[in-house]
Amino acid sequence: MLKLYYARNTRAERVAWLLEELGLDYEIKKFSLGDPAMRGPDYLRIHPAGRVPALEEDGTVIHESGAIVQYLLARHGRGRLVPPVEAPEFPQYLQWFHFCEGMIMPHVNILVVETVLLPPERRTERNVKRATKLLNQMLDIVERHMEGRDYLAGDFSGADIMTGHSVVVSRDLLGTDYANRPNLAAYADRLLARPALQKARSL
Repeated sequence: MLKLYYARNTRAERVAWLLEELGLDYEIKKFSLGDPAMRGPDYLRIHPAGRVPALEEDGTVIHESGAIVQYLLARHGRGRLVPPVEAPEFPQYLQWFHFCEGMIMPHVNILVVETVLLPPERRTERNVKRATKLLNQMLDIVERHMEGRDYLAGDFSGADIMTGHSVVVSRDLLGTDYANRPNLAAYADRLLARPALQKARSL
């Protein structure tokens, strides 16, 4: 049985989303952000950094969201949500699968810390301004790519679960303005209409 260690508004939503898209049975262990139990010895044996997500299956534990998504697709996907290696979409799939963690989420991380987690007196405005500028630059790249497309690499795929989730988080958690990004606004709405993502966000 698959077991997901989860908290809302984290990368764990990606994993829950994929589990729901694949129709897999799983147990869930829920935390809230900042839960002291995540720093306790029991959970540190699961995730040595005391974070989520982590996925456990038959004694094997993985605790990096991209690796978990790739593992689930390879182990349980049966060819779903991944273009064939010989398909012309496959290079784009790989690029956009990894774009979120390489280009978007470092800036999202800073903004979450500075504008959500830290009290106002501990925030650094210079960090907020720089991260906001760089996040907007990365989102503009996705905006241009999405012109005339419904999904990042052909049909809906694991790349949309990775980078698409970052697009949703940037707008709905951080309040990034998509008024001049019609492609991203439509893309985010398209993803949020998927029942599997709705379920993942409601856990």
